[in-house]
Amino acid sequence: MSDLRFTETHEWALPQEDGSVRVGISHYAQEQLGDVVYTELPQVGSVLQAGAVAGVVESVKAASDIYAPLAGEVSAVNEALEAAPETVNQAAEADGWLFQIRPEDSAALEGLLERAAYEDFLRDS
Repeated sequence: MSDLRFTETHEWALPQEDGSVRVGISHYAQEQLGDVVYTELPQVGSVLQAGAVAGVVESVKAASDIYAPLAGEVSAVNEALEAAPETVNQAAEADGWLFQIRPEDSAALEGLLERAAYEDFLRDS
């Protein structure tokens, strides 16, 4: 998906038609984690600051904090992950999304990395 934007902490953000932004972890991040066995997602209605811990993804290897790529209010969570957390591994940048946020400033999305810049970041890390 060409509209995906990324953070250096390996989250992605995808604008939705209703103005919200869907958030998940990158394919690279799920590969590093290994088999995801549990997700702890933010509560709908909670207000997050950009860069703040929004949740946790646990795998057989480790638990990893998930950070909010933008400031705003959580408008939805991917409830399907409760029964099938492995979806994060199977489709990290699609059906494995974690939550949606209504950004305080939609222009902040432009400050995130485009895919090519994120891939350059991964190569340089």
